[in-house]
Amino acid sequence: MPIEEAGDPVAPSAWRWPEGAVEGPGDFAQRVRQVLAAAAGQGWQEMVFSDADFADWPLGERAVAQALQDWAASGRSLKLVATHFQHFERAHARFVQWRRQWDHIVQCRACAGAGAPEVPSALWTPAGLVQRIDPLRSRGVSSTEPVNRVALRQALDECFQQGRPAFAASVLGL
Repeated sequence: MPIEEAGDPVAPSAWRWPEGAVEGPGDFAQRVRQVLAAAAGQGWQEMVFSDADFADWPLGERAVAQALQDWAASGRSLKLVATHFQHFERAHARFVQWRRQWDHIVQCRACAGAGAPEVPSALWTPAGLVQRIDPLRSRGVSSTEPVNRVALRQALDECFQQGRPAFAASVLGL
């Protein structure tokens, strides 16, 4: 892992998870930005993004795409779980471009239909989570508590296992 400058806001020793209540869509988006900006410096091997449709996530922003670019490397893994991915092409063009380049580390699943579990609205990393408990009002929690991380990861894994492959990096036709 490269040595970070002392003034670097995402250096492992200096960066702290943005814990506490999430109050509204702007706060949720800001927490997602903060976590993704720190991802490369923290060296997380895996992240999971989960939402019904990701319509209001900041994934189309230039800074978020750059943060993902900085994080992506050999051995990394990003999982996305949604009920559908219809908003991505229009709302998250930079993410779609990044996803095409890094297809080999990205797995996407659609978890919808009869008997499918409800898809949580959350970002999970080995260090913590940002989760909307009330997605309609964008209220939730940002936490590093192990019990919260384990419970969310179990819910995400269930959705991922019951989901079907979706959001292909490219569409091949005859």
